[in-house]
Amino acid sequence: MARWSRWLSLRRWKSVIGRVYRILRSNQVPLRTKLLFVIPVALYWVLPDAMPGLPLDDVAVAALLTGWFASYMERKYPHL
Repeated sequence: MARWSRWLSLRRWKSVIGRVYRILRSNQVPLRTKLLFVIPVALYWVLPDAMPGLPLDDVAVAALLTGWFASYMERKYPHL
């Protein structure tokens, strides 16, 4: 249960959102790489019925992609 409460904590998501914001604002990250995050999230929010077999809510998809993007970009660009 502790794992879920840590994953759902507001402190964690505040940190993740701050990291993604910093990555998206960075001039060192190419636009194409930023769009790998922005386009899928935006499309899923606008067209959630395009993937009817996926039983996840829009917020859950955005949260999963946000966490993945922050981790991936920090490994790829460790100086950010």
